[in-house]
Amino acid sequence: MIELKDNETIDDLQLNGLKIIQTNDSFKFGIDAVLLSHFVKAKKNAKVIDFGTGTAILPILLSAKIRAEKIYGIEIQDKMAEMAGRSVIMNQLEKKIEILNIDIKDAFKHFGYDFADVITCNPPYFIANGAIRNPNDAKAISRHEVLITLEEIIEQASKVLKHNGNLYMIHRPNRLVDVVYFLKKYQLEPKEIQFICPNINKEPNLFLVRANKGGRAELKFHKPLYVYDIKGDYTEEIYNIYNGVKMDVFDKRG
Repeated sequence: MIELKDNETIDDLQLNGLKIIQTNDSFKFGIDAVLLSHFVKAKKNAKVIDFGTGTAILPILLSAKIRAEKIYGIEIQDKMAEMAGRSVIMNQLEKKIEILNIDIKDAFKHFGYDFADVITCNPPYFIANGAIRNPNDAKAISRHEVLITLEEIIEQASKVLKHNGNLYMIHRPNRLVDVVYFLKKYQLEPKEIQFICPNINKEPNLFLVRANKGGRAELKFHKPLYVYDIKGDYTEEIYNIYNGVKMDVFDKRG
């Protein structure tokens, strides 16, 4: 039996019997993690790395969606990595998922060149001085580029990805130029972008991007994804994406 610590809860994802350990002291997973997991495509027996895995929500969701050989979750925060590891054990996914308590900046040192077929990342959205930091350190690290920058994330991804491997990322539209600039700087060609809007009357507040290592320049824009309809209910497309994932166990990340 998995032992819970103070402030921890076990939440049922209602997807293939999967559950996750979360705490109010740090971010619960958000809609961005679910959207990113749905966006990811991987071939059978792929090697996948999730940069900044947090609670390991992406590896756990991906374990039900793709037939990867192994999914590695990198998390620098000791307590978060330990909690993520217990979630992996609770779901009996030790053979599929491995949590590594290391810095993303050490990914190349750990894996070497040309290791991963797919890398996923739900990175800190704000530059270090770009917004008021949450006084809670764990949340500050998740929100802000306190310990790592966008460029450092993309540089490590470029080194560790195999030729023709893919980086999947979610970010905010105000960082789109930065994302594309750094992707191209490190030979990762943006191939797909999809904007996510709160509803049809509002501008996008997130975007998904797939970048291919060594790919030729050809960028496809998908039609925007709307989260809510005019009545404030989730759209049919969002319900289809969730595909059974319980929708009341996550926090909206802002």
